[in-house]
Amino acid sequence: MEDTSAFRNNFVIRRNPADPQRIPSNPSHRIQCAAGYEQSEHNVCQDIDECTAGTHNCRADQVCINLRGSFACQCPPGYQKRGEQCVDIDECRTSSYLCQYQCVNEPGKFSCMCPQGYQVVRSRTCQDINECETTNECREDEMCWNYHGGFRCYPRNPCQDPYILTPENRCVCPVSNAMCRELPQSIVYKYMSIRSDRSVPSDIFQIQATTIYANTINTFRIKSGNENGEFYLRQTSPVSAMLVLVKSLSGPREHIVDLEMLTVSSIGTFRTSSVLRLTIIVGPFSF
Repeated sequence: MEDTSAFRNNFVIRRNPADPQRIPSNPSHRIQCAAGYEQSEHNVCQDIDECTAGTHNCRADQVCINLRGSFACQCPPGYQKRGEQCVDIDECRTSSYLCQYQCVNEPGKFSCMCPQGYQVVRSRTCQDINECETTNECREDEMCWNYHGGFRCYPRNPCQDPYILTPENRCVCPVSNAMCRELPQSIVYKYMSIRSDRSVPSDIFQIQATTIYANTINTFRIKSGNENGEFYLRQTSPVSAMLVLVKSLSGPREHIVDLEMLTVSSIGTFRTSSVLRLTIIVGPFSF
């Protein structure tokens, strides 16, 4: 009778590649694994990581993704497959809302840029740089005023003859000077900045009397700087008024408005005026 022991000790055992069942630890036993699997030292079929082993056939511009029993070739983030190649996705063309100012396409990604005077924050928005705190280039006799997108230098003493500067930073016309009889008693210089194309109507600046006389009546008016009707002055109390922007302003530009307060005694024996000279710096952008 024929001896079949040799045949029994070398037969091939077929297993489901996903079945981790172990087979007898007889070194002469072999298992046949499906494509993408190999026999482990514990005699089970385990996945071959072609990506780690370097046996994949992905292109240099593709990313190898290991799968159970196989692998896939994908384009990296920021790229899309076109034919057999991975081509860059121009995110700046797909949406106009990615950046607040300017979108710059880069290989596999995009970045946002801001105009001069601004810095990128949270990757996409623009924030004004306060040059007065970082690179103040004004002279000692000047004050630095930061506005949206830049800065300007203004004289610390803006008073012009015959006005003199007081410790309260007011330009006062001395009563002893005959020239002052026809001029406002005082001029105060103020500065403010607004963004370009600000929504209207909008309250932007409040003027208020610093000296209150008994038995007097105060009236407010825009003395100059409103030739195109961009502003309206609304009196809010007997001693204050609000400057309202009624027409949108586009920058960059500087707008100077003289706001005058007329003070008259109730019996007409006293009359004086004071001016607040407001310099409005309009930034170049709406942010």
